[in-house]
Amino acid sequence: MIATAIELREIASRVTDPEIPVLTIADLGILRDVEMEGDTVVVTITPTYSGCPAMDAITEDLGIEFRKSGYENVRVNLVLSPAWTTDWITEPGKTKLEAYGIAPPTGTGHRGPVTLGMAVKCPQCHSLNTKELSRFGSTACKSMYQCKDCLEPFDYFKVLS
Repeated sequence: MIATAIELREIASRVTDPEIPVLTIADLGILRDVEMEGDTVVVTITPTYSGCPAMDAITEDLGIEFRKSGYENVRVNLVLSPAWTTDWITEPGKTKLEAYGIAPPTGTGHRGPVTLGMAVKCPQCHSLNTKELSRFGSTACKSMYQCKDCLEPFDYFKVLS
């Protein structure tokens, strides 16, 4: 079976993040490359952080998706360099995060300390009158916030670089 790079990327882009199922791995920016090596599809992904538990599920889901599309041999390479950054989340991905109730990252990745007291927009009512409840949310990539106006708690996808 001969496939173009675009067709292979479209197949890989059907795979969603098991922790945030409204995002594809392409939306999240962890899908780095897809190519054929002989009769083997080689997919390269970068975890959001080393040790991310979702990588095993994503690797399995990529194999399933390619086999459903007629590709029996699939290899998934995990690359840690360059390190993933929230800058790689697509604009449609950020929109999907907010619609799902997770505040998307604000600003761009940086190498310095996290700015304390940063205003994070509530994904429910869009107020900036929010407060951080915990630096760690449902996953290591997120912090827990609460809106002081609508009182709803929500995850904020931390700026990572």
